[in-house]
Amino acid sequence: MSPVLLVVGGCSSAVYRRDCLIHTAARHPVALVTDQEPTWQRDFIVDHEIADLRDHQAVQAAAERLSRRRPISGVLTWDEYLIVQTARLAQSLGVPGNRDWAMRRCRNKAGAQEKFDELGVPSAASIPVLTLAEARRAAVGIGYPVVLKPAAHAGSVGVVRVTGPAELPKSWRYVAEAATSQGAEGTGVLVEEYLDGPEISVECVTESGRTTAVAVAHKDLTEQPWFEEIGHTVTADDPLLDEVAPLASQALAALGVTHGVSHVEMRLTESGPKIIEVNARLAGDMIPRLVQLATGIDLVAAAADLALGHSPQLKPSRSRSAAIRIFYPPTAGNLTQCRLDPAVARSPWIDRISWQAPIGEPVAPPPHTAIHASRVGFAIVTGRSPAQTRRCLDRVEDRLVITVAPLAPGERSAA
Repeated sequence: MSPVLLVVGGCSSAVYRRDCLIHTAARHPVALVTDQEPTWQRDFIVDHEIADLRDHQAVQAAAERLSRRRPISGVLTWDEYLIVQTARLAQSLGVPGNRDWAMRRCRNKAGAQEKFDELGVPSAASIPVLTLAEARRAAVGIGYPVVLKPAAHAGSVGVVRVTGPAELPKSWRYVAEAATSQGAEGTGVLVEEYLDGPEISVECVTESGRTTAVAVAHKDLTEQPWFEEIGHTVTADDPLLDEVAPLASQALAALGVTHGVSHVEMRLTESGPKIIEVNARLAGDMIPRLVQLATGIDLVAAAADLALGHSPQLKPSRSRSAAIRIFYPPTAGNLTQCRLDPAVARSPWIDRISWQAPIGEPVAPPPHTAIHASRVGFAIVTGRSPAQTRRCLDRVEDRLVITVAPLAPGERSAA
C-alpha cells in the first residue's frame, strides 16, 4: 500500500482550501482526519477517518486507525486552529513537523508577544486582559488609539481600533463576544498598540530552521475601526521583500518555528516594519495562488514537500503581479443576486471569479464575529504591475451586481 500524506482538517471550505487539496492530491496520495463525512473531498483522497478535531486523543486514535491501513509519511494542516494538534501528531508518528510548544506560542498572541519582547523583535506592544476594567487600565498604559483583539483567533475576527475611552465599552462587548470561540490555546483579549502604516504579510518557507521569505502580499482592509481583509496584491521582485525578510525570519525563530510554510503579518511604520502576528501555516484568502501567479513559486506544493521531508522548489519562474478582491454585500439582508457582466468575466486577465454565499442566504457587511462571514465572493486577476491589477479589479467591481432583500421581522443577519 502506498504511503499517504495525512491532512488534518482544513478542508471544510470548498471555496478557499479546495485548491490546496486538489493540488496536493495531484502530487501525493492524501488521507484526511476530519470532523465530518467528506463530500466534494472524496474525489481527491484515498482514505479518511472522522474525529473530534478539538480532542488530541481522538485525532491520535484516528491517525492510528489510518496507519494500520496505510503507511503515513507526513502530516500537515492548512487550518490555523489545528496547528497544535498537527504538531503533536507529527511528533507521535515520527514524521517532520514543528514542536507543539512552538505552535502553542504562535496560536497564543499574548505568549508570542512576550517572546518578541524578550528577544527584541520589533512588534506591537500588547497587554492581555480579561475584563473591561483591565482593558481600561491597559489602554491608558499603552496610550490611545489602541487595538482590541481576541488572544487566539484568526482572519481578523473581533479586531477593532479604539480611539478613546468613550468607545471602549461598546468595542469591548464586540471583541468579548468574538473571543468566546477562539480555541484552547488562548483566552481573553489583547489590548494592543495601534501601528500606523500599510499592512503586509510575508510568505515564508522554513526548512530545518532556515527561513526563506518568498513574497510580500500588500493588504487592503475595510475602513477603520475594523480590520477585515478585502484584498491582497503580490508582485514578483517586490523591492520590499529584502527589507522585511530579516524581520519575518527573526519572528519565526523567536517563536521556535523550524518547519513549514508561514504567513507573517506586519505593519510598515515610520520607525520601520513591526510584527503584528505570526501564523504558522499556509496563508488564506487565496494568497498562495497569488504567489504562484506572480512568481511561479508553489507554496501549496512546498508545504506538502516539507511535510514529507523533501526540500521544496523555491526558484521564481514568473515576473507578474496578481491580486484578489473580496466582495461583501452592500447592506444586511437576504442575498438575491450575484452577477458579473459576462464580457468582463471572459477577460484574459481574470484568473478566477468565485461565488461564496448561496442565493437566499442572510448576509451582512463587516464587522463580523465569525471567519469569512457574509463574504459573497472574490475575483483574482493578473497584470504586469500592481497598478494594472488594481485597474482590472476596479473594472470587475464596476460591472458586478450584488443585491440583497430586507430581512423579515425577527430574521437575523449573518454577522
